[in-house]
Amino acid sequence: MTLPDASHDPVGAVLRALDLTADPSEPDTFEGLSLPQPQGRVFGGQVLAQALLAAGRTVPDGRLPHSLHGYFLRPGDDSAPIGFAVERLRDGRSFSARRTHALQGGAPILSMIASFQERQPGIEYAQTPPDVPDPEEVGSALDALGDVDHPMARFWAQESAFDLRHVDGSIYLRAGAQGSQGDQCVWARARGPVPDDQLLHRALLAYGCDQIMLEPVLRRAGRPWATPGLSMASLDHAMWWHRDVRVDDWLLFVQTSPSAQGGRGLGAARVFDREGTLVASIAQEGMVRVPD
Repeated sequence: MTLPDASHDPVGAVLRALDLTADPSEPDTFEGLSLPQPQGRVFGGQVLAQALLAAGRTVPDGRLPHSLHGYFLRPGDDSAPIGFAVERLRDGRSFSARRTHALQGGAPILSMIASFQERQPGIEYAQTPPDVPDPEEVGSALDALGDVDHPMARFWAQESAFDLRHVDGSIYLRAGAQGSQGDQCVWARARGPVPDDQLLHRALLAYGCDQIMLEPVLRRAGRPWATPGLSMASLDHAMWWHRDVRVDDWLLFVQTSPSAQGGRGLGAARVFDREGTLVASIAQEGMVRVPD
């Protein structure tokens, strides 16, 4: 299977990568390919989304993921297929739990557990978003990086499946002074239409958020992505979906970083749709190392 050129059809390339192939000889086992990355390592958001979709293909109809918790264990090779082995932990009257291991070379690169639930009535309330400019009033990654001739700049500006728009300015090339709180708001939207499949939209939210979840750590430290010698990697990821989401409409990420220490930093986000409805909450810890 050949994936399409991400620079011409970034959303189509991601959708193709997320279209897993079932192994007819092994129940609950799937295989997926990876999108090429500038550093040759599998993008963490991609393998997380694939693991969730693999788990979702084993649950009863009508049950959608409401939470996941995953650990990134090893870097993956983007030139090799990834195997996904799903373990059926429990199917209750309303909830299903699944564990998925993503494997390359017989070793796990990701271990994830997810819970799925039928739609049910219950108590209803949610936080509201801050007052920020509309996405049409905010500069994009292409505006910030369109003139930069570098593989990472081309990825962020043209090959990424998501259009990212930082309300207070991006930190690709420069960041504010160290000592700020690190809070940021980012509008995000898929660069093309996505099929009307709620499991897929939730998986794509897991995919896309991995691009920005650790940015508040850098912003609070006053370090841009372009910091020489910067080394970052996702360690673990937790996510809760509160309501249906559409990634091909604008979503507002309201982000913060409560702590960084020991070469690790924690990022947190609340995600609101264009109408101001809270659709998801996310937390991610990552390795963040900068030169002395």
